[in-house]
Amino acid sequence: MTAEPTAPLVLAGVLVGLLVGLTGMGGGALLTPLLVLGFGMPPLTAVSSDLVTSLVMKPVGAAVHLRAGTVDWLLVRRLCLGAVPMAFGSVLVLGAVGAGAAVQEHLRVVTGGVLLASLAAMAASRLLRQAPATTRPAAPAWSTVAVGAVGGTCVGLTSVGAGSVILALLLATQPALRANRLVGTDLVQAVPVVAAAALGHAIFGDVRLSVAAALVVGAVPATYVGARLSARAPVGVLRGAVVVLVWTSALALVRVPPVAALVVTGLLVLGWWASRRLMTFVMPRS
Repeated sequence: MTAEPTAPLVLAGVLVGLLVGLTGMGGGALLTPLLVLGFGMPPLTAVSSDLVTSLVMKPVGAAVHLRAGTVDWLLVRRLCLGAVPMAFGSVLVLGAVGAGAAVQEHLRVVTGGVLLASLAAMAASRLLRQAPATTRPAAPAWSTVAVGAVGGTCVGLTSVGAGSVILALLLATQPALRANRLVGTDLVQAVPVVAAAALGHAIFGDVRLSVAAALVVGAVPATYVGARLSARAPVGVLRGAVVVLVWTSALALVRVPPVAALVVTGLLVLGWWASRRLMTFVMPRS
């Protein structure tokens, strides 16, 4: 096993940390494809190292919401009931099937698929936030456990999903939950979920502590700096750039041919524009 270059990994951590701090978008959707496509790491190694890095970064955001009291502990417990065992169990399945070339290729495709699902979830959540206030009741308790199970499986297999996927599903199943409590609840539940997945990868996966340490050295201070600069930065433009980056990375991971990627991208942009226009037409103006 060759040693990974430390300085480029630190710089990768700085880049991802800045984008996370500036835009608030999840680091897993950025870091895992960067490690696979940019550094040529096997997907299992990239996922494992990303989870260990996230385990250091996640509590920082969670602590802010804990101090502010913007956490729904009942939802946290229900989400963790589904997410924690599934996060660990999915890694257990990976450990059982091994880390051969075929498994790594399948994991690469699954990671790209989850990235695409996370983008779809983010788009759906944007549309849901624009919809008129609803009085429909919250979904039953078992549905929150199911949301956690879906998110935990995604996190264990790909390191992606603790934020975007669970956040969008929570928004759909808990319509009365205020935005700050939605984000706070998601951040707090993500800590034990990422911890369970990271523990599973430490036992059954391919965690390279030197890689994770270099990423943490760059990402943690850069996230803080990005958060401080976010009020003065063009966050909308940056979020758009991050979406394009994640979309391009996802298509590369699932090995979509360039021509097909352009066609699919054009159709999706057209569909997004049409859905926004439809929402503007249907929603009553206040």
